[in-house]
Order: sequence, then C-alpha cells, then structure tokens
Amino acid sequence: MAAALRPLLTATAAGTLLAALWFVPSANATDESAGTPGTQSRRVTAAVDTAAGPRLADTGTGIDTTPYLIGGTAFLGIGAAFVTYSARRADTLSV
Repeated sequence: MAAALRPLLTATAAGTLLAALWFVPSANATDESAGTPGTQSRRVTAAVDTAAGPRLADTGTGIDTTPYLIGGTAFLGIGAAFVTYSARRADTLSV
C-alpha cells in the first residue's frame, strides 16, 4: 500500500511547487516609462535623467558572492550524494 502512495505524493509535491512558483514575479528589464497600449503603468515622480535612456537595476560592485558559491556547491554535492546513494541502493535491491 505504501508503494502505491509514493507516486501520488510525488505528484502532489510537484503540483504544489508549481502552484507556488506561479506567484513568483518575473524580472523584466524593460523600460516601462513609455507604456504600451492597453496597460496601466505607474509613474514615479523622481528626478531621473531621461537623456541617458532606460536605467536598469544597480547591482553594485561590492557584492560578496562567496556565501552563494559555497551554498550552491554544498547543495550540488548533497544532490550528487543522494543520486549516488539511490543508484547504489537500487543495485543492491535488484540482486
């Protein structure tokens, strides 16, 4: 009975993740000041140099990316360990 519920739980988890990702906003780097027909655009009343053209988000130059690299490498290693463990376990169960 437990083996029959595993695909259902996996499908439920995947559906929940997709539903949650539906609400994540997209990051469009477009100029919204011109506005397109049929859409409403917000206008920010700030002193902006319009001669320079559209301005994208300033990411800065002093951002330390070391924690992101360490975290990404750790998660990649953990994922590879899980795949290796599962492959070895599948080989021992099939014998």
